[in-house]
This record gives sequence, structure tokens and C-alpha cells, in this order.
Amino acid sequence: MKPFDPRLLRYARAARGVLIIGAGLGLLRTCAVLAWAWCLAQAVTAAALPVMDGIPGVRGRIDEGAFDTGQLPWLMLGALVAVCVRSIAGWGMDAVAARGAVRVKAQLRAAALDALDARSPQRDDGPGDAELATSLGRGLDALDGYFSGYIPQLLLTGVATPILILAVLLADPLSGLIVVVVFPIIPVFMILIGLATQAVQDRQWEQLQRLSSSFLDVVAGLATLRIFGRQGRQVARITRETDEYRSRTMSVLRVTFLSGFVLDLAGTFSIALVAVTVGTRLVSGEFPLGLGLFVLLLLPETFVPIRQVGAAFHASTEGLAAASRVFAIIEAADSRPNGAASSEGGGARDARRSADGRQPGLSFDAVSVARGGRRVVGPVSFDVAPGEMVAMSGPSGAGKSTLVAVLLGFVEPIRGRIIAPGALAWSGQRPGLLHGSIAENVALGSDEPDRALARRALDAVGLEHLDLGLELGVAGAGVSGGQAQRIAVARALYRAWRLDCGALVLDEPSSALDSSSEALVCAALRAEADAGRAVLVVSHREAVHRAADRVVRIDASHPEPSIAGVDA
Repeated sequence: MKPFDPRLLRYARAARGVLIIGAGLGLLRTCAVLAWAWCLAQAVTAAALPVMDGIPGVRGRIDEGAFDTGQLPWLMLGALVAVCVRSIAGWGMDAVAARGAVRVKAQLRAAALDALDARSPQRDDGPGDAELATSLGRGLDALDGYFSGYIPQLLLTGVATPILILAVLLADPLSGLIVVVVFPIIPVFMILIGLATQAVQDRQWEQLQRLSSSFLDVVAGLATLRIFGRQGRQVARITRETDEYRSRTMSVLRVTFLSGFVLDLAGTFSIALVAVTVGTRLVSGEFPLGLGLFVLLLLPETFVPIRQVGAAFHASTEGLAAASRVFAIIEAADSRPNGAASSEGGGARDARRSADGRQPGLSFDAVSVARGGRRVVGPVSFDVAPGEMVAMSGPSGAGKSTLVAVLLGFVEPIRGRIIAPGALAWSGQRPGLLHGSIAENVALGSDEPDRALARRALDAVGLEHLDLGLELGVAGAGVSGGQAQRIAVARALYRAWRLDCGALVLDEPSSALDSSSEALVCAALRAEADAGRAVLVVSHREAVHRAADRVVRIDASHPEPSIAGVDA
């Protein structure tokens, strides 16, 4: 776990502004600290020397470089101004960091969601839904502590600490030498404790992912659990996962408290050494009082940033752990959709138009697909000409939906080529309805929905009675399964008409329909083929086969398809 991951600058541009503005404010704050320490030390010296002159034995360099009492008001005013500037600069750093955290989280979420949107829906690797929700939700929210607490202290450590150490070294080489010798001990302890923190934090985060997954599984299967009376065991399971997460959280806190103790001990030890040497020389009159006070006032400020950066780092490790997972999601977008590349050669999908401007049909040319290094379908070769309706049939697991996924670009073939129109309309096995009106679901993806076209699409599949303004709940709640399936088909028709798609592809569009509804859907698909589109339908239903011009059958044991002609 890195103290600062440079990928933040790459994927969240707002982080650059936080660092640049924060560094400038940190430099201003450091100058204010130097001015405050010098003015206050000189003011105390000017006020104390008249009193010390009456004490026997005070001699030597005590009053060297001291101001007279007439300058005392100006020195106090300078110290007060320096305190105000320091406070304003510190407030500015916190404000910039807090606002930057909001923008950085928004940019990281947007980049991660874009990466998830770009990856294949057929992808079977990567994090699960529960982990994604936790990482992009609570995980990124934990970056607030990282930016508002850790980043300002990290900037102060990088900007203020070298300047303050140099100031102490110039003011008193002996004190500066002690600081230079002792100071590196603190980063060493920070690294050692950081390694321990990373281990316990990773275990805590993994436990949180398991807890999230367990809760999601229980919610998804709650109805089934209640039917069989097994909800009690799941309550016990979640309770057990929660207790484990609490235990791991306490482990993280223990390491954090240990870190704070070690850093405070090292800083206090260094300050004590300098204080003893300065005090001894002041008593013997070998050191000016003003310079000694300046060094003593400056020493705590030298160690404060690195002590606080250690504490803030441990408080923000959850955000860093989540950010690293978000980076993995973003970087995975550049990988192949299914990792199917092999030594056999790559496949390709061509989206084209014919020479006369008309869109071509669909063509599968020796297409093979592999998953996990094992061929699951192919080679498959068949065509769907414009104006033709072809049904693809075969046993479950033969690879029919996989071929559709290849056609849509969700999966890459290891061999073969697919020719398809530049635009095609598609409806999958699941309706994929969203919360919103019927019109919004039918025109999904359209910037300016055409209500008349949506009405026409619904009428074509026998849903004349459905009101376009009817609001659906989550996942299309409010309509039956058959109605949801026909709404999905209407969506494909709407897209085909709106974009003038050259092909229409449907995967099991009538699996939940009765015979009369299925007949309406088949008639609508037949009409699209008669209008000149290439229509490919994956279905086991005899009604669909009868409506098709041809049936392409794919056998799981013999991937080469057999083609049977069927009278339309």
C-alpha cells in the first residue's frame, strides 16, 4: 500500500490541483511558522532580559542579537500576524483537500463506471456485484479521510519539514545535527508499522467484501429462504460475518494506536535531546537566549507533520485499499473482453455496407469461441441474408447465446470472421427493464424518445392496452413476465426502426409467452424480414421455427451446424 499512488493523478485530474494548491499553501504556512517562532522568541527575550540583568551570574552571549523593550509591541504584532496567516493557510489546505476529495471521488467513480460499461457483459472474471458496490460506494467515500486528513499532512511533510530542519541547522548546527540523526528513525518506524497495517487492513477489507456478498445473497434469496424456513441460519451466518469484521476492525485500530505511540515517542525523544543541549548552553552563557528559544519553538513544528501524517495514513487506509481496487477495475478495461486470445489466431467482426449502400445480412464464417482455454463452440458457418428470417436452435449449452454474444461484440472469437450491418437491434433472454415509464423502457438509449414510434412497437407485439406513461418499478416490477418479454421485443423493434438497422437479433423472445402472444411476436419478426432486414432468432419454440425461412441447428457434440429449410 503506497503512501501516495501516482495513478490518482492519471485517473483523477482534480488530484493535481489539490497537490499544487496545497503545496503553495503549505509553503505559505511554513513561512508563517518561521516568522511566528522568530518574533515570539525575540519578544520573550526582549521582555526577559531586563529581569535577568538583576540576576547574579547571568553573562556571556545571553543577550546577543536581542531587541530592546521598545520593539516588543512590533514583535508581538508580527507574531500575531504570523499566527493569523498560518491559520488561514491551514484552513485553506483543509478546504482545498475537502473539495478536491469530492471531485476526485466523482472522477474515479465515473472512470470506473465507464470501464464497467465498456467491458463485456459476458465477462466472467473480475469483482462481483457486491464487491463493486462496496468499492465504488463506501470504499471511495473513505477517501474523504485520505484527502482531508492525510494529503495536507503529506504536503506539509514534503514542503515544511525540509525547510524547518534547514532553519534549525542554520540557527544551531548542533541541534540541527541531532534532528538530522534522529529524524530518519521515524520514517523507518512508519514503514515497518505500515507493512503491518497493510496486512490487517487487507484482511479487514476482504471480510467486508464477504459480509457484503453474504448480505446480497440473503436479500436475493429471501423469498426462497422463507419458503423453506432457512432464514434463521442466514441470520446466524451474517451475525458471524459481522463479528469477524468487528474483530478485524479492532485489529486495525490497535495497529493505529501503536503507530501513534511510536511516532510520538521518537519525536519526543528528539525534542528532549535538543532541549537538554540548548538548556545546558544557555545556563553556561554559551548560547543567545533569542536563538535558543527560536530553536525550541521550531522543533515541535518540525516533527508535527510527520507524526500527524503517520496517524492520518492509518486512518485513511480503507480508502486507499478501495482506491487500489477501483484502479484495477479501470485498468482492466484495456484487456480483451474474454481473454480468449490463443495461438490459433484471432477472430474479427466486420460492420459494413455493400457497394450500393445497402446493409448486408449476417455471416458467420468458421467462428470458434473458447473460454478458459477450452473451445466451447465452433467452428460455425451460416448466413442470414437481408429479407430472411433464420431460427437458431440446439440443446442448452451448445453455444447459441455465445454466438449471439460474438455477433454483438461482447465476446471475441478465437478464429473465424463475422460480417454484420453497421447497426443492429438486439433483445436478450432477460428483458432488462428499468425503473421508469413504459415509453422510457421501449426507447431506452434514445436521447429524444419518439412516443409515436414506441406506441407502434408496443402495438406490433400485442401490447395495445399498455399506457406509455405507466411507471414500472425496479427491474420492471408492475408487469407480468410475458409482458416484460414483449416490451423487450418492442424495444428491439423501436431501435431497428429508429436507427434503420440492417439486422434484428433476438435470444429466446417467446420463452415466457402463450401461443397467441407468441404468434403476434412471430408475425412482427416475419414482417421485419419481409421489410428487408436480416432477422436471427435463437429459440426452441416450434412456432418460431415455422415462422422462419430456415432453422440452423447447432449440436453440442458436433459444433458444425446443420441447416433445415422450413416453409415460412
